[in-house]
Amino acid sequence: MLVFLSALAAIPATAGQTPKQIVTAFFDLAFVQRKPVEAARKYISADQYIQHNPGGADGRAAFIAGFAAYVEKTNFRCDIKRVIAEGNLVVVHNHCKENPAEASDRGSAVVDIFRVDKGLIVEHWDVEQAVPSKPKNRNTMF
Repeated sequence: MLVFLSALAAIPATAGQTPKQIVTAFFDLAFVQRKPVEAARKYISADQYIQHNPGGADGRAAFIAGFAAYVEKTNFRCDIKRVIAEGNLVVVHNHCKENPAEASDRGSAVVDIFRVDKGLIVEHWDVEQAVPSKPKNRNTMF
């Protein structure tokens, strides 16, 4: 019975979900609803989290101490514009702002790329570009 319970505890809450569903739920909880610690504990692997953003260290604990702490201490918020998935890689195109209540905060267009393994997020890359006040075309970044 103890072996069965140990095996059951090892199954992530995300079992049966696609990588796209896992990443979308993580991103929504962490950066839209602004509950990044809860999101990290539920969706990021405790054993392996490779961070390619040079401003963050590897590991779920580092995510919680760095990015999650920043989100919780500020007004930082992101809105998901689209999610694209291929296999275990998921791309989130989003619009993030430091102070969304301020009209002057145009924010940034951000693309986050996540790799999912065994129902948990194990790797992350991102690129960011500020939204200009005077673009040279009429197209939006979203």
